[in-house]
Amino acid sequence: MEILENFKDTNLAGGVFSSLIVILIMIILAIVIGIKAHFQDPLKKPKGILLLAEVGVNFFDGMAEGLLGKGFRSFGGYLMAMGVYMFLAFIFGLTGLPSPITYMAVPFSLGLSTFMLIHATAMKYNKFKYFKRYIEPVPVFLPINLISMWAPLLSLTLRIFGNAISGFVIMTIMYSGLQGASAAIFSALEPFIGEWNQVFLAPLVTWVFHLYFDLWAGFIQTTVFLSLTAIYVGQEIPEDLLG
Repeated sequence: MEILENFKDTNLAGGVFSSLIVILIMIILAIVIGIKAHFQDPLKKPKGILLLAEVGVNFFDGMAEGLLGKGFRSFGGYLMAMGVYMFLAFIFGLTGLPSPITYMAVPFSLGLSTFMLIHATAMKYNKFKYFKRYIEPVPVFLPINLISMWAPLLSLTLRIFGNAISGFVIMTIMYSGLQGASAAIFSALEPFIGEWNQVFLAPLVTWVFHLYFDLWAGFIQTTVFLSLTAIYVGQEIPEDLLG
């Protein structure tokens, strides 16, 4: 109980709590799918959530194979984990809770994960030659090369955050405007229902924009992030290993 009380007293941002909920949802889904897969008859065609999981695995493995080659089909597991988290984080705002993507630390963490994977892959295949890139074509370029190495991290982070926060700002302005308009139009109802007269217009209009800013934009940004991740990583793999 003391642990729960201490957890309640923490001053974590709303986006962090939302991110933890998204991760918890993913863990629960993974456990459910794992249990169902364990008891699934291998001779029968999967149904329901198992079928959805199989389609997802095949899709992301195929994406990895298409971008990196047949030898890197297993990279689809990383793409799937990142893709599912990102898409759920984008659409989480539909619940009325803060979207994790609009909290800068979350896009930065996603970009940092890919950034570390890029350089880990480079060191794996280049060994000590990896450090040679920072003094090419001549050692005097070391400061410039050290600065440019952060470009993928900044690009991935700001791309996600910029698209998410722009949609959030537009929707906030729209809700604020519709709230005022609804209060003015249905002002006669205020003595009976109080401030509830401010919410009539928003559901009639905002759902269309949620389809774009949350669902469609979330899908597009997730796809772009995963594609760039695979491309950046693929640039560090020797060409003779790529299919």
